[in-house]
Amino acid sequence: MGRVSVERVATVDSPRGEIVLLRRADGALELRVNGVFVMDTAHTDSERRLARTALNALKTSKGGTRVLIGGLGLGFTLHEVLAEPLVGEVTVAELEPAVIDWYRSGLVPELADDPHDRRVRLRAADVTEVLAEHANGSLDLVLLDVDNGPGYLVHTDNVTVYERDFLTTCHSRLAAGGVAAIWSAARSAELEATMRAVFETVRRSTVPVTLGTLKTEYHLYLGIR
Repeated sequence: MGRVSVERVATVDSPRGEIVLLRRADGALELRVNGVFVMDTAHTDSERRLARTALNALKTSKGGTRVLIGGLGLGFTLHEVLAEPLVGEVTVAELEPAVIDWYRSGLVPELADDPHDRRVRLRAADVTEVLAEHANGSLDLVLLDVDNGPGYLVHTDNVTVYERDFLTTCHSRLAAGGVAAIWSAARSAELEATMRAVFETVRRSTVPVTLGTLKTEYHLYLGIR
């Protein structure tokens, strides 16, 4: 079988390594960091489900829902959040400025209108710093998709978002009935146990995924205050 051709759409060297946006022969865009696959535009269900599952888990549905997203990626979690009319404001913390630039430039055509949504504020910063800037009880949703999960880290420094101190800060920043949701490529009993030590209610759901001939599943962890 011949090699699948790819086109380098954009590349940047950051302090965390090489970030590359590729266009594959099937037309899908693919984001890689230091050669490691992060996400693509062919399989976006789990990113969308992260947002939709968390929105559905809110104990109180009201206008003006306040959301913080950790990790912009290719923008599909944000896209799903913006599809909810009750959402009033969304802050996105993305560590890589280039990823924000690519998003704003409309490289993902189906999301081209989203950067112009007035509810959105994009921050080139670590989500831990952005969360710390918020007052207690000032958020309704915190959505975390900053890495592949605690067992498959692309950047080792991201381990802090799965630890008790950061999750406790998430809890304090949430209003009553608020939800913190975490995406993970694999099930993590340690993460689930840590969340149960912090949140009043914890739920785990799975998202079946087919990647070529491989069938697998991703995991969503929800902590509800």
